[in-house]
Amino acid sequence: MRHFLTLKDFSKEEILEIVNIGLKIKKDLQAGVYNKELEMQTLAMIFEKSSTRTRVSFETGMFQLGGHALFLSNRDIHLGRGEPVKDTARVISSMCDMVMIRTFEHSMIEEFASYSKVPVINGLTDSYHPVQLLADYMTMIEFGLAENAVVAYVGDGNNMTNSWLMLAAKLGFELRIATPKGYEVQSNVLEDALEMAKESGAVIKVMTDPKEAVRGATIVTTDTWASMGQEDEKEQRIKDFDGFMVDGLMMCLAQKNAKLLHCLPAYRGQEVSAELLEDNAKIVFAEAENRLHAQKGLMVWLDSKRA
Repeated sequence: MRHFLTLKDFSKEEILEIVNIGLKIKKDLQAGVYNKELEMQTLAMIFEKSSTRTRVSFETGMFQLGGHALFLSNRDIHLGRGEPVKDTARVISSMCDMVMIRTFEHSMIEEFASYSKVPVINGLTDSYHPVQLLADYMTMIEFGLAENAVVAYVGDGNNMTNSWLMLAAKLGFELRIATPKGYEVQSNVLEDALEMAKESGAVIKVMTDPKEAVRGATIVTTDTWASMGQEDEKEQRIKDFDGFMVDGLMMCLAQKNAKLLHCLPAYRGQEVSAELLEDNAKIVFAEAENRLHAQKGLMVWLDSKRA
């Protein structure tokens, strides 16, 4: 049995296998063929952080695969009223076939997985957002951007940055990260990525100049400057991130046919200009839709790895 908590735990071959399963399921769906590999199975979805894309994609995906998804907020279960994580994990995993958790502390999902009898999927923690990167890479493949990719990430050193580091380090492409001073990536995550890059051949660079990162890139990506739980820091962050908005002028430094990726929600006029986002709406919203298809591939793959 395997859990999906961070891309660090997976080989290049396994990541590509998951994405390719998702691509096949997507192609079949477009042809009117419904894959029912998870028929009569149940996915428990635990949300301590709310979400649009995570809930809709997992719930719809499980339904399309023939199964059923249960939405469980921390107000609906005893986890939010003081029950130990290990007890909740034992109970839910005795009744359901798979669990997806979207929460704050990464240690919470690690503890849950250690007591779970069934696969646990990280739907997002403050440290990592690996399901988003499966969708991002699927989108890169579909738009012909995966080969010889040079990715520039401009913004906060957050869970998306950490996940891009893991993906680049595993798959071997070039990743440049530009963050303001004081918002750098976690040193331990960077160290892990640099160590894995020795094997994959990935080129990983960190800097504080967004223009330097974007120059010659094939993909430019960003994320909100104030993530959920950081609302009280928003005004200060807007000041600290001055000069880090990805707009048409900055995008001109990238390669001619470079594309913008954004995990959404997007705050126009802050991390990305409204005009640039709309210019790249086709790929950005294909990226959002691919959350559905990539996660279906992931759930089918995890099901195939049960003992």
